[in-house]
Amino acid sequence: MSEPTGTLYIVATPIGNLEDITFRAVRILKEADLIAAEDTRHSRKLLSHFGISKPLTSYFDHNKHLKGKYILDQLGEGRTVALITDAGTPCISDPGYQLVRDAVAAGFTVVPVPGPSAAITALSASGLPTDTFVFEGFLPNRQGKRRDKLALLRDERRVLIFYESPNRLHAALADMRDILGDREIVVARELTKVYEEFIRGDISAVIDQLNERKIKGEVVVLVAPRSGGREEGTSRPLAELLGDYLDRGELSLKDAVKLVAMETGLPRSDVYAEALKLRDRE
Repeated sequence: MSEPTGTLYIVATPIGNLEDITFRAVRILKEADLIAAEDTRHSRKLLSHFGISKPLTSYFDHNKHLKGKYILDQLGEGRTVALITDAGTPCISDPGYQLVRDAVAAGFTVVPVPGPSAAITALSASGLPTDTFVFEGFLPNRQGKRRDKLALLRDERRVLIFYESPNRLHAALADMRDILGDREIVVARELTKVYEEFIRGDISAVIDQLNERKIKGEVVVLVAPRSGGREEGTSRPLAELLGDYLDRGELSLKDAVKLVAMETGLPRSDVYAEALKLRDRE
């Protein structure tokens, strides 16, 4: 029996600005024998822009079993298949993981072609800690399940990243305030597009800003960690805790930051930023 020879490429495409596509992605799409797209009508516009004319087949949640078998058959005949989604990286809150799993199980080579991702794009410009985070994708549509999900995340000490649709954003933010508390958040919308916007503040302030507006475009919501700059179980400010260690003169700034971060459970980047402020005041 001959060894499987086909290759499945997981190709990231722009989330808005077409200039964000990589040279490698364009080359792979031009060389592929078949392109599997979440929405072939949408993808034809992208491919046409870059002068790419290749056979297209659809691959989305409701036909993934039928089309998955078809794609595996193509791989089995030695063809190369490029999987793309409407925007961003396939398999990240988009169809594809089952196809990847089945391709790997069948012995085919799976190659990622990295590029844009709305979650990482939003996080990079959010101003929130970036050393640790949790990507939760879309929250449940129904309020009861959404609030249950948020309750499970209440004690999470990492930045929370969600995708949300414009028509559910107000309800989701209200539930976040009720369940998570009035934390600092960032709402990022229309990333890389003409009307790109970052709205920052505590949840109440952001809700007030959005109350008179009809939100359009894809939305990413980033929520700051629970601790909010205070030591767990005490009202002592973070600056005071750092001062106690630094005033002793026995520890370097780096070691003081490490100890306070361990004590409070806060991200080390947050503690370090506060330590730099203290040093600059001296």
